[in-house]
Amino acid sequence: MTNAERLLWQHLRNRELGGYKFRRQRPVGPYIVDFVCLEKKLVIEVDGGQHAGQVELDAKRSGYLEEKGYRVLRFWNNEVLKETESVLTVILLSLDGNITPLSPSFPLTPALSRKGRGVGGANPLPQGERG
Repeated sequence: MTNAERLLWQHLRNRELGGYKFRRQRPVGPYIVDFVCLEKKLVIEVDGGQHAGQVELDAKRSGYLEEKGYRVLRFWNNEVLKETESVLTVILLSLDGNITPLSPSFPLTPALSRKGRGVGGANPLPQGERG
């Protein structure tokens, strides 16, 4: 795992985020995803610099997962490392069905509640906007 994946896993494991169960490095069809919440069919991918050159491959992978009913969130390593709380908020809001974001690039206003589902409020990202 990369440093970003390790950091994110510290917040996802043992139902730390909103009580949701995550698995890491889990096979889904022909792919191994970084993290998945099977209950909510949410896949989280943490992308490093190598992904900048494989946009088509990532799109094919995401397309396959979406066809199987999964929602896919992608974050860059630097987003996870530098904007951890925002990333966690986006994940939690996605799990709770409040937003369907592509990136956590928005100002963080609600406080993140680790064990509870205390994050709420208006949708901070318009549908389909990428920061």
